[in-house]
Amino acid sequence: MQTRRDQDNRTVAKAAVLRKLLGYARPYARQFLALLLIMLTYAGLDAAMPLLTRAAIDRFAVGDDMRGFGWFALVCFLFALGRGLTVRGMIATSGIIYTGLGHDIRRDCFNHLQKLSFSFFDQRAVGWLMARLTSDTQELSRTFAWGLADLIDGLGKLIMMSIIMFVLDPLLALIVLAVVPPLAIMIVIYQAVTLRLFREVRRANSEVTGAFNEGVSGARTTKTLVREDAALEEFSQRTAHLRDLSIWAARKSALYFPAVLLLGTIGSALALWAGGSGVIADRVTYGTLVAFIAYAVSFFRPLEDIARRFPQLQSAQAGAERIFSVLETEPEIRDCGTDPDAPPTEARPLKNFDGGVEFRNVDFAYSPEEPVLRDFSLRARAGETLALVGETGVGKTTIVSLLCRFYEPDRGAILAQGVDYRSLPLAEWRSQLGIVLQDPHLFSGSIRDNIRYGRLDATDREIEDAARVANAHDFIMECHSGYDFQVGENGAHLSAGQKQLIALARVVLADPKILILDEATSAVDTETEALLQSALDRVLQDRTSFVIAHRLSTIRRADRILLLNAEGLAEQGSHRELIRRRGAYYRLYSSQFIEERETALLAKSEQ
Repeated sequence: MQTRRDQDNRTVAKAAVLRKLLGYARPYARQFLALLLIMLTYAGLDAAMPLLTRAAIDRFAVGDDMRGFGWFALVCFLFALGRGLTVRGMIATSGIIYTGLGHDIRRDCFNHLQKLSFSFFDQRAVGWLMARLTSDTQELSRTFAWGLADLIDGLGKLIMMSIIMFVLDPLLALIVLAVVPPLAIMIVIYQAVTLRLFREVRRANSEVTGAFNEGVSGARTTKTLVREDAALEEFSQRTAHLRDLSIWAARKSALYFPAVLLLGTIGSALALWAGGSGVIADRVTYGTLVAFIAYAVSFFRPLEDIARRFPQLQSAQAGAERIFSVLETEPEIRDCGTDPDAPPTEARPLKNFDGGVEFRNVDFAYSPEEPVLRDFSLRARAGETLALVGETGVGKTTIVSLLCRFYEPDRGAILAQGVDYRSLPLAEWRSQLGIVLQDPHLFSGSIRDNIRYGRLDATDREIEDAARVANAHDFIMECHSGYDFQVGENGAHLSAGQKQLIALARVVLADPKILILDEATSAVDTETEALLQSALDRVLQDRTSFVIAHRLSTIRRADRILLLNAEGLAEQGSHRELIRRRGAYYRLYSSQFIEERETALLAKSEQ
């Protein structure tokens, strides 16, 4: 019973994948129709070639009559020309389908990934996603285009040659085609066995791609920790697993192709035996015998081509299932009114937002067994600077991630102007936020392009003004090409401090109402920290700001400091108020101040 249910589920899954593929094929309906006509024409010309051979033998060779040979030669030339033109048409048309499908699927996958919530990326390795966008998409579009051409050609030839053989000699045709039923049974069995294998191969390929990505992105860490041998050993295990699976799949395929060849040989032998007997009995002409031998050989050639395509079809189906698993993933964070499971609502526009927000009785957990925030409440007034301090893991970054709506509260609400921010347009809400991270991401391109990313319609003058506010203009002008300097992949040609200044200029250009600084000064030298602090003094004015920092010396000027612990909000107040209370913040500040002071004195003594 369970086996029957599993088979039904697989059938439904295959049908669903096919429907989605047909949806992507619909824009190329003209090309598919043209490909169908081209391949049927090519199959017809190919199927008719043995008839020309039959006519040449019976009329010119055996009949010893050369009249009309010139016209015969012209017909042969036209056949050859027609085959050449159809092959050209097939290559051009299949190429359009191949590149078009690949483009559309990659575009939709990339677009969908931009909409997915952070929780999706928390559970998926970058390499796994890269495999979906690259190798799986390429395999699927290649099989759908070139594989379809081969299937049309093969099936067209099989049907046309069967018809011609039955017209020439029904008995001989039945003898030749007697091997087709066992071949059909073998194809069905092979398809069931190999699909599971190729799913495993694609899954192992994704793991190898992920390992490649981690090896490249983490190369510095690997070298710093001298883990090259261990990394090689881990990668070798993954790629060895992929190799073993691929060899196993190849062995299964190796059993299939020889069986097809064997059946083809048997068909040819039967044609020769039955046809030779017919020639002896003067029932079959020499030309018909040669034509049937040609058909017997040619008949199984498209079967071999179809058989060769079956492993690719299985692999492409496995890849398609994985691609559509990404496209079918629903984002957990949805814009207002787009959640089909929620009652219909209309998004409220955010008018005259002043930056004030409120956390009201918020609970949140990344996993049910590990809650991060419990009944957390906080009101941030417009223009107020709030500093979040505390040990690692108490929820500082979680608070700002919830504020940015990268995640949503499990219970409670986050309010803007008294309205739950889930009822606001998502893009409009995030446009009110500016974030400067500890390790900001820069895109490949110029400094100007990276700053303009904050507001794409900004002029060059506005970009330079933002850089001046962020104290980035001076170092930019020292670069050999100024604002056109190419930063490299993720800012590889810049220092950590320079990347931070550009990220701050990008936020200044965006002019958000709420500014979030997540360890923005922790990874820079003292000189750059002074530039950043000077710039932040200007940027923080008239903005609601959330500042996360381990260096307590950088947050003393905050309007309010929130000390978090595992139970929630332990203390809050200004720096002076908290020092005067001599509580947990006082102890934390005193120990860290002494440590920072000793570090500074040590650095000064070494100079």
